[in-house]
Amino acid sequence: MADASLVTREWAERWQRSWDHLEASLVSDRELRIQALIDLVDATGSSTPTVLDLACGPGTVTRRLLDRLPAARSIAVDVDPVLLTIASATFAGDDRVVVVPADLRDPTWVELLPDQRIDAVLTSTALHWLPEETVRRLYCDLSQILRPGGVLAHAELMPLVEMPRLATGLTRLARLRRRDPHVARAVTWDDEWEEAAADPMLRDAAIQRRAVFSTNYPTEEFSPPADWHIAALRDAGFTEVGVVWRSGAGAIVAALR
Repeated sequence: MADASLVTREWAERWQRSWDHLEASLVSDRELRIQALIDLVDATGSSTPTVLDLACGPGTVTRRLLDRLPAARSIAVDVDPVLLTIASATFAGDDRVVVVPADLRDPTWVELLPDQRIDAVLTSTALHWLPEETVRRLYCDLSQILRPGGVLAHAELMPLVEMPRLATGLTRLARLRRRDPHVARAVTWDDEWEEAAADPMLRDAAIQRRAVFSTNYPTEEFSPPADWHIAALRDAGFTEVGVVWRSGAGAIVAALR
């Protein structure tokens, strides 16, 4: 009989590959973005940072962080029961990772963290799910838990509103780059959630997910230009703030505490 823990890890790895494939079809230069986020942790000079993986999904950023900095510690936070189930299975038995269910829309979410003094916060293409006032409050929350000198890095769609004609061309090129000629049928967002609901190991989590999200994707997204994020982070008390990476409409804004 196969070892149960090995079966679970293999199951989780299949879902990690599925999620990577889906996200790569939706987010241009996804791996470059994630590596650029981790560069900012690496640039702080600590080989043993405590990193908050905010809106972690199945743990994509944490997996790559630990590949680069094996002595790092990650606190992986999300609200999605399906993705949390995959993340928990992925990191089962790994003392470097704590998976925390928390709703960032709840102002008391910080109280659920096992450590409230963080060296770095990383988040990638997730906070567009939240409304403007929540993101603004979230930046204030993060300024309170980051250590002095700690870094926050937020990768997200940040439109080039000051260059509309060039932005249109870059968006077209990004869409072309996301097409995989080796895949006969592109996986859609709804496909992924339908497959999750059909998986016996995710069925209960999928039911719970429907209580958290009324739809599979927000009807309205908050994706302001980088200048909005820079101003909000400065208002929250961060010092050095700016765009540190950009590819078309995708950008990373970083801020030092």
